[in-house]
Amino acid sequence: MLFTHSYFLRFDPKQWRAQRPYAPLATLFAASYLREHGHEVRLHDVMFAKSAQEVTPVLEEFKPDFMVIYDDGFNYLTKMCLTNMRDAACEMIGMAKVSGARVLVSSSDSTDRSEIYLDAGAYAIIVGEAEDTLLEAVEALFVETSEIQDIDGLRYYAEGSIHNNRPRKNETDIDKFPLPAWDLIDIEAYRSRWMKSTGYFSINQVTTRGCPFKCNWCAKPIYGNRYNSRSPENVVEELVYLRDAYGFDHVWFCDDIFGLKPGWVKRFSELVREHKLSFKFNIQSRADLLVKENTVAELATAGASEVWIGAESGSQKVLDAMDKGTSIEQIEQSTELMKKVGIKPCFFLQFGYPGEEQDDIKATLDMVFRLMPHDIGVSVSYPLPGTKFYENVKSQMSDKQNWTDSDELLVMFEGAYSSEFYKKLQRYVHHEFRKRKALEAVKNGDPSRIVEWAFRIPQALISKSRIAQYA
Repeated sequence: MLFTHSYFLRFDPKQWRAQRPYAPLATLFAASYLREHGHEVRLHDVMFAKSAQEVTPVLEEFKPDFMVIYDDGFNYLTKMCLTNMRDAACEMIGMAKVSGARVLVSSSDSTDRSEIYLDAGAYAIIVGEAEDTLLEAVEALFVETSEIQDIDGLRYYAEGSIHNNRPRKNETDIDKFPLPAWDLIDIEAYRSRWMKSTGYFSINQVTTRGCPFKCNWCAKPIYGNRYNSRSPENVVEELVYLRDAYGFDHVWFCDDIFGLKPGWVKRFSELVREHKLSFKFNIQSRADLLVKENTVAELATAGASEVWIGAESGSQKVLDAMDKGTSIEQIEQSTELMKKVGIKPCFFLQFGYPGEEQDDIKATLDMVFRLMPHDIGVSVSYPLPGTKFYENVKSQMSDKQNWTDSDELLVMFEGAYSSEFYKKLQRYVHHEFRKRKALEAVKNGDPSRIVEWAFRIPQALISKSRIAQYA
């Protein structure tokens, strides 16, 4: 079995410039699981590839029975379903089919746009949590029974139309899956890029699958609203292995929500100290969870460096329209709590949600510049299939329903303002924020921070008046 994925770093210009790549973690889990069950596996990692054509010599040399395009559903970049990556995946499917390999695909985009992948030559799409479905499908097809109609979680052509088998239930005991097959990637290629871009090496790890919260714009085609957790012991076992085998300085825990299970973070922190692990880490969480008793303190004890929260907007009206379930007050309180214990609070911001007006945009800017988090990420509302948001605006959308790359910022429905306005707004917010961070560092007499933020300020700042003209 030849595993690959469809995220080409070069095809996402913003991320290529950043040079902070993370390994295809879900792909490594699946490869490890199939290998544990006796299948010969190889991984063609396209993260640094120049083109989809690079899979050709691998197909010719390895001659796989199956090629599995298994995207990293833990990475938000793959969840964005970018068309650059879709095109590359379909190109690889065509080459694999010509070579005689059957192609199975597991990804957010193939779940949303199955016909495109099946028409490109894929044998079947795996819908939902994929490891067990993949194992059952491969073992059925390998012995040429072709009895796949009873395998839960498969989608394929049957009698000229797309057929959906029964959905597969998510695995609740995810400790059953072996540790990811880290040995199948060139980890030094990742390390060298991180060292050059940041001076440290960061790896990714996941401790959970799914998210129980119901923000109405958030697409969850793989794990849905279920939330299942690895045990702290299982997670720390992997960290010890990674430390001993490769070494690392930093971890990005790419869970949608880290440490939601009561007592999980405390036990994790105890095990980290017990095994003498020393590293900093970033997580994603929610403002309402962080204001609960001792949560922030326990994260600090465990080594949390940055906590990213979906602040989204400084307008309660907009948060309520999103079904976010958080309040401006909770954003303020959680930010203050994190700063007190030395954790760097970071905000994801989202502009352009239906109903947002100029006063709401101003409220978001006021919140950011008042609270001054450590860092921000700015995007515009992006409707993806399977969400209430998508259903509300799909009648307004054109044929183009996905971004080409992660920085396109195209408004694909009838927004309050044009895409050009939101692009200028994003740049303004970033520029103004960086300027204020540099001035904050000057005020605090922090030379390293002055240099860090000063180099991130462009030569020409976009003025508020320039922004206003695009309204």
